[in-house]
Amino acid sequence: MGAEMIKIAVLGYGVVGSGVVEVIERNHAEISRKAGDEVSVKYILDLRDFPGDPHEDKIVHDFDRIMEDDEVSVLCEVMGGVGPAYQYTKRALSAGKSVCTSNKELVAMHGAELLALASANHCNYMFEASVGGGIPIIRAVNSALTAERIQAVTGILNGTTNYILTKMAKEGVDYCEALKQAQALGYAERNPAADVEGADACRKLAILASLMTGRNVSTDRIYVEGITKVSREDLEYARIAEMAVKPLVLGSVREDGSVLAMVAPFMVPLDHPLARVDDVFNGVLVTGNMLGDAMFYGRGAGKLPTASAVAADVVDCAKHPGKTVWCFWNQEEAQVADVADTQRRFFVRARAAQREAVEKAFPGGQVFFREDREDFGLLTRTMVEREFEAGYKGLGDAVLSRLRVL
Repeated sequence: MGAEMIKIAVLGYGVVGSGVVEVIERNHAEISRKAGDEVSVKYILDLRDFPGDPHEDKIVHDFDRIMEDDEVSVLCEVMGGVGPAYQYTKRALSAGKSVCTSNKELVAMHGAELLALASANHCNYMFEASVGGGIPIIRAVNSALTAERIQAVTGILNGTTNYILTKMAKEGVDYCEALKQAQALGYAERNPAADVEGADACRKLAILASLMTGRNVSTDRIYVEGITKVSREDLEYARIAEMAVKPLVLGSVREDGSVLAMVAPFMVPLDHPLARVDDVFNGVLVTGNMLGDAMFYGRGAGKLPTASAVAADVVDCAKHPGKTVWCFWNQEEAQVADVADTQRRFFVRARAAQREAVEKAFPGGQVFFREDREDFGLLTRTMVEREFEAGYKGLGDAVLSRLRVL
């Protein structure tokens, strides 16, 4: 052990913040051994008081106390949001204090800028916990696979939506019922919009796509579709077609150097590795030009898995004092491809009485029926999205739903 201790401050004492303190305390010997010095929490910043809490003596309400203490070299920003969290992170990095975060909203919006600030001040901005909770996906893309040209990431990065679709598929319940169950178990917020409308997955994809290309992929340029329109009937047809419906993120570098980035529910063939990722679990398939596919799987959220990833970043910072760990993400905007120009197959569910019109609009498709035969499913041939949308809109209310196929 070195003579100096590594003193850290935790910003935000909510679910993840209390988890970070717990992980560092419970795995203290292991974390300190790997960091090369003893790691301890000196301050916990929160607006609230915590009378009776075992760490009550570390609670502070004034960020300046942390900034004025030269002993503190690493801050764990687990407050969330982009207001004070952004200001505190900028101040810390400007002063040469490293910051580790789980705040995907802040990383997606200001990641490139904050990385540049860290580099200029010989410290680190680390965000392993912002994308896959406890799954080490950032490290994999950023350092373990540096010899690769990463061509694509395909993944399930939102446990809430994956749980809802798994419940609907396995128990035959509708979307509203599955959402209620997810809320009862604490997997979904009272207002679930960020999850079910795709914003949470979009932020995570923005971070991954930026690291993959080295240029900034902002969230407002990513195509996003939520899971709210997926029906019980769609999932029945998926089963008949030997597929599963999964909430996917897709990021890929195209031949012209542009990046395709989209968030949407997809039908996935059962022999695909992501088809077996169920419930609240996350899975990410990284495709490299030499390696081929590598799969990362685990708990993408939750107090301790997320806190564990923040603590791993603390160790990384401690091992590199005064040195910036290289991260390939600059502030230049990436060229983002138009989803409408991409090719794939589609699933269409339509009224049985309109079968002739639907087959005429999408010739060469594969037709499926359920038992009641009031509707039918059709898997189209591979076609350009723009062409599909024109045909789909032209059919009016003859079609009941549509999904993309991976």
